[in-house]
Formats: sequence, structure tokens, C-alpha cells
Amino acid sequence: MAEQKELQIGVAGQAVILNCRGIPQGMGVTWKYSKAVIRLFRTTHLKGKLIFSKGKATMTDRSEINPTSKHLKVMDLRLSDAGTYTCEYGSHTVSISLHVFKLTISLDGHFLPNEVPKLTLMQNSTHPLPNLNITLFNNNNNIVRPKFLQNETPQKYTLMLKQLEATDSGTWMCHIRSDSPLINQNISFELKVLGFQNLYSERKYATVDSTVILSWHLNFQQIKWKEGFTGQMNWKQQESATAHELLDFNVTARGEQHETKKISRFRFEIPESKPKSTIQVELSKVHFNHSGQYQCQLAYNGRYTHNKIELVVMKVSADPVGPLSRGAEMTLICQVSSPLPSNTHLLWKHMNGTPIDIKKSKQHAVKVEVKVSAAGVWSCHLIEDNDSKISLNYIVEEAPVWLSYVVIGASVGGSILFFGLACLCIISGISWQHRRQRAKRMIRARQYLLENKTCQCQQ
Repeated sequence: MAEQKELQIGVAGQAVILNCRGIPQGMGVTWKYSKAVIRLFRTTHLKGKLIFSKGKATMTDRSEINPTSKHLKVMDLRLSDAGTYTCEYGSHTVSISLHVFKLTISLDGHFLPNEVPKLTLMQNSTHPLPNLNITLFNNNNNIVRPKFLQNETPQKYTLMLKQLEATDSGTWMCHIRSDSPLINQNISFELKVLGFQNLYSERKYATVDSTVILSWHLNFQQIKWKEGFTGQMNWKQQESATAHELLDFNVTARGEQHETKKISRFRFEIPESKPKSTIQVELSKVHFNHSGQYQCQLAYNGRYTHNKIELVVMKVSADPVGPLSRGAEMTLICQVSSPLPSNTHLLWKHMNGTPIDIKKSKQHAVKVEVKVSAAGVWSCHLIEDNDSKISLNYIVEEAPVWLSYVVIGASVGGSILFFGLACLCIISGISWQHRRQRAKRMIRARQYLLENKTCQCQQ
């Protein structure tokens, strides 16, 4: 009986087709695994009818024979399916050694940002297991350098990847190579990282009484995430302050998004029309104390990830408030709710003024002041990397001339009145002093007379 030997590679969880070439048309075939029959295919002598029969090998129920090519297909391959398969037809036997690889990914391939995947590659064969050369390619087809942990057994390789980001979602590739036996196999696998399309924390600027929209774009539809998860949005004015829950939400396994607004100390709205897969709130007529950290948090299987937007609010004011009188001065104040980064500053600028009429804040300062003595429009700009992000105008109005005279008259009149009151007080004080002294003299005179009268009676 002639015998041929071949090597084929299979991947656990997938299907493998074992080829048996050279079978004449109409000839039956028997497939065996370690001498146990898997399936057989033969023709009867009556009208050449085809008959398929099942054996008792472990993979029989996961296998089928192609009636045309006589190849054997084994589905949902398992690591234990590795071994020697034989294809027998006529006086010929084809022996196939099936080498099976199994690649598993921790957490079933579902991750949150900053988590570290662990890959485990196992191999099984009837022959001595070779040393493998493993190369990983990410979703952009770039080589990734994993950390190899010490092998627990000769058939097991454990690889640790780097911390993931939401952009790492997609199809990765594990390339396996060996010189003896000759193996050159690719195994693709999926990594899904649930998170935000805006990867990093964001700083948003707004002026008092303006409307601002805060948005977080989730990637669950983009990466075809098929698991349910929950989330919430919180606000706190400072890092050390207590967080207040503004809304919570949940997303079902079918991608349906539901949001519930919570009670808060200031008003906000959830826009009715917004992009899909987006958590969004609208703050109208922003107050200075609406500033702070707005955090959107996702929760999946007891694990969490979050993304923050820091809202910085700017306001302008004057001291004193009101029209500017002729010859008077006023201090304009431009202030933000939190210290600015080193690449950002405040700038007062006189509209249609000269380059001298500019006042810039110091580094990390929260306000800048400028003294003005003339009417006009002043504009405060928040500059980040030479780009004006927001601005707010303050109009300094000049007091009418008659008001200036009124003010001057009131000042002079007030001075005269004050002087008159002072003089009156002085005169009243002197008069009261004179009356007091005269009263004292009269009391002494009365006492003197009484004393003299007493003396005359005694005589």
C-alpha cells in the first residue's frame, strides 16, 4: 500500500480543510484520525449510489466530506484535534499531520483604555514542538513589540501588549514562523477598546452669559461593540470639591442609547438633535460659577474609564461702575475662573487705540487690570498659542457735561455744607461752654449768699 505524508496547519476556533489529492472519480474514501474512523464515502454496486457513513472519532460531528473533491473539512477546530489524519482510497493512503495553534486574548478581546491585553499562544502536534518566532502587527499594520513572559510549558507562549487606546480598536495580526517544521502562519484577532473619540482631556473657554455645548463622542458604533454598558456625567468646580451627577445613561447590546437627567444646582439641557453615539449637554447663559470639571464616565463589567472637559469662564467688570467723569479714572478687570496654562494669557486691548493701550496678564494669572481715563471700547482677549479663543468687550461711557457740573457742584456744595456744619458745631460748642461756665458762677454766687445770710442770723 503506497503512503504519502503531508503537514497542514489549523487554528483553533476556525475550520480546516484536509486535502486528499489524486482520488479517481467515483472511488470511495475513508478518513481516519489515529485509526478511528471519522467519515467514509463509498459507492454501492447498485446503480452506483453514493453512501456517507459516520465514524466515532471525537471530531466526527464537526466534520464533513466534500462529495466532489473528497476533502475532509473539520469545523470549530480544537487544540486536541492535532494529530495524524489518514485518507484511504483503493490501495493508497495519504497521511496528514495536523499542527494546531490556539490564540486566546484576555477579557475576550473587550477592553477599556489603559488596560493591558494578554495574548496566549498554544500549539499542539504529534511531532516535537518547534520554537516559534512570533511577530505582532497592530490595526495599522505596524509591528508591535510585546513583552514575552516566561513559557509555562513548551507549548505555551504568553505575550503582554502595551496599554491600549481607543484608536487601537480593529483587526490585529499574529505572524508565526518556524524553520523546522516549515511553518508560516497568520492568525488575525480583534481588539475592541470602548472609549472616547476625543482621546485626551479638553479645555473649553466661554464668556459669561454665552451658550456652550459640551460633547463626548463615544466609539461603540464605530468599533461595533456588541455589549451593553452604562455611564454618567459629573461636574465639580474644583479638583478637591464634591462631584455632582448631572445625568446618567446606558447603551444596550443593540446600540440603543438612553439618557436620564438628574437634579442639579444649575440649569442645563440635553439637545434633542445631536450626532449619534454622543453624550451632550447645553449650558445657556453661562454663569461664572458654572466653571469647573465636567467628566463623562463609562462603566463596563465593573471597569471604568473617563474623559474630562474643563470649562473656563471669563468675565469683565469695572471699578467704579458707571459713566466716567472728566478727569476721573476707572479700573477695568478681566478675570477667568481658573489659572491658565503657560501658553495662554489674558490681554486688554483698546479698540482703535495705540499699541501702548495694551495690557497683558502675567503667566498663570487669573486676571488682568487696566486703568483708563477716557471713554471708549476695551476688549479682553484670551490668547492661546497666539490664537484668540474668546473675547469680551467693555464700553467705557463718558459722563455728560451737566453731570460733571452737578458732580462738581455737589462736591463744592458738600464741602461748603461740611464747612458750615463744622463752624456751627464749633460755635455751638463755644456757646455751650460759655453757658456752662455762667451756670457754674451763678451756683457759686448762690452758695456765697446763703453762707452770708446764715452768718447774719447767728449774730
